[in-house]
Amino acid sequence: MPSYRTRHPKLRALSNAALVLVCLIATQATAPITAQNLPSLGDGSSRIVSPQMERRIGEAFLRQLHANLPISEDAITQYYVEQHMQNLAQYAQMREPLQSIIVVDNPEINAFAAPGGIIGINLGLLLYAQNIHEYSSVVAHEFAHISQRHFARGIEEQQAASVPMLASMIAALLVGAAGGSEAGMAALSAAQAAGQSNQLRFSRERESEADRVGLNTMQRANLDPQAMSRMFERMQNAYRFTTRPPEFLLTHPLSETRISDARNQAREFFSDDPENSARKWPDQLEYQLVRMRVRQHFSKNPQADVFNYREKLAQAPGDSALQYALALSLSKTNQHDQALKLMRNLEGKISSNIFFQASLAEMMIAAEQFSEAQILLTQQLTLYPDNFPLAMMHTKALLADKQYNAAETVLQTQSKLRPTDTHIWFLLAETAGLASNITGVHLARAEYFYLHGAMHRAIQHLEYAQRLVRESNPLLETKLAQRIQDLRTSIRMQNS
Repeated sequence: MPSYRTRHPKLRALSNAALVLVCLIATQATAPITAQNLPSLGDGSSRIVSPQMERRIGEAFLRQLHANLPISEDAITQYYVEQHMQNLAQYAQMREPLQSIIVVDNPEINAFAAPGGIIGINLGLLLYAQNIHEYSSVVAHEFAHISQRHFARGIEEQQAASVPMLASMIAALLVGAAGGSEAGMAALSAAQAAGQSNQLRFSRERESEADRVGLNTMQRANLDPQAMSRMFERMQNAYRFTTRPPEFLLTHPLSETRISDARNQAREFFSDDPENSARKWPDQLEYQLVRMRVRQHFSKNPQADVFNYREKLAQAPGDSALQYALALSLSKTNQHDQALKLMRNLEGKISSNIFFQASLAEMMIAAEQFSEAQILLTQQLTLYPDNFPLAMMHTKALLADKQYNAAETVLQTQSKLRPTDTHIWFLLAETAGLASNITGVHLARAEYFYLHGAMHRAIQHLEYAQRLVRESNPLLETKLAQRIQDLRTSIRMQNS
């Protein structure tokens, strides 16, 4: 007659898992304390997940993200997002600088923070947040997840809960073994439900803490702290009846209590000065310009956009954001003279000279004014050496003018300044091919595949490059051999 464990494979699997967990806990309880595993007195979570480990986890996460999500290739939007986050981070009391800022080419609302100082947004967040204050409230919330080390603390809480959770599971297994099958499964389900409820409670606590810390960041940065509750409330209302809410609401669940808490904390900031609560918070023009870029990016009917923006400008002729939006749409529909005239009229109105010059150069390239664009960008790069959006527009102009060697040189510099930017490595590989630099093609492709977590393909291209330089450049061959060995070591560690 088969045993109870044989007849219930799910229970058998849980029993095995429980035995393994017992062994792990016993091992941890009896492990000798050495210099290598002494806990940090200032941060309890460091006993389990150190900042160094968080960075390694973050790097692995980044490779998976690159492999599975479309990353925005708009250098001007990327530059704006990076500059805004770097500025806001000064007020967020971050323990370490941000390592990577990702902009995902997706129109849905989402924002995320990952271990190791990685933060990202979907382009959809720029569409949905109506002003710089609402947008900043979401970014400040994500900063709080990083500064408070919520990932490491979550791991610590799970480990702390493992012993009582294990006790409940073992009790359920013993009831089942005694013959009370239904009672055993009921107890087991209750134990699992308790564990899930505990994890949810910790998650809600971390979300509330991130709201509080984020609001303090908003106040220090002189941004409207009331924008957070407004943003949450509008999201909740907009997606109240949808079958599947956006990813942001799945990973950051909203509740009436959470919205109320955010609103009440914002009011407390003005308790000493009630008149300040009625203050009008100015928006930022560059934020609205970036929103217009994102709208144009996802637009499926530029001709209709031209008509709509002309209608809106007739009602508000001095609106710089609408002028910029119309210029983008005109450029998209090959009405280049009108687009450039509108764009030049915005000089002096856009506070960021880099934003203005990069946008102007982009429209000049679209109008096939390659020489003029190169002259403009060369002048600007003298003022702002190696600036990312200006350099990428310069590359675009050089490629359009078939100056492949010069474009490759610009991209090689950018690849050193932005070694985790997958778009730069992809473009560098394509440009090296046009410049007949076969070794450069393989080196760039190797970095591109490495950043996507495709280690074997990265090694393959490094080996191709190694064979090409074997006789002409022994020093480079030695460096490539070491890189290949390092990647093979990484693969073995992942598989062990």
